Amino acid sequence: MTTTPRIASKHRVTKETDIALEVNLDGNGVFTGSSGIGFLDHMLTLLAVHSGLDITLQTKGDLEVDSHHTVEDIALVLGEVVLTALGDKKGIARYGTFYCPMDETLVRTVIDFSGRPYLVYDVELTVPKLGTLDTEMVREFMYAFAMKAQCNLHISCLYGINNHHKVEAVFKALAHAIKEAITISGQGVLSSKGVL
Repeated sequence: MTTTPRIASKHRVTKETDIALEVNLDGNGVFTGSSGIGFLDHMLTLLAVHSGLDITLQTKGDLEVDSHHTVEDIALVLGEVVLTALGDKKGIARYGTFYCPMDETLVRTVIDFSGRPYLVYDVELTVPKLGTLDTEMVREFMYAFAMKAQCNLHISCLYGINNHHKVEAVFKALAHAIKEAITISGQGVLSSKGVL
């Protein structure tokens, strides 16, 4: 395990949102704070618990418009602070893979903190909302996170029926893939280029 604390924070203010977020990559799996969107808070709690990350969030968003700006901006900031906390990425496993079963649903997530952001998202949701979260924002969250964390992220729902189960499995699978990928397993940077 690294002896240097892998902690980062950012305060991002726009005309649409005001977001302060801190992440500890070597935390105890605790989510503190609120997005103002109940279902997203549930997902962020799962992300923290299953990844081991501590995530502290303070949010003011234009939820009177809809959930879009708030969800996207939280993901942008989360991706950015994870990337910052990873530093030079020396010693990390870099890759993570997880299959998450959730009753009738199975989701596979594969991540590579390669420095080359890309998202492949193959998850079909059949309802417009889960609580007050617009379900189309799940993909936007993953896209924004991948771009700012500069990771290659592939998420596939292999099968499933219940939309809650699908989204929950997506966040849990992401969490476990991140946990594996950020684990310190060596000394140098895992790349023939010598840099990620």
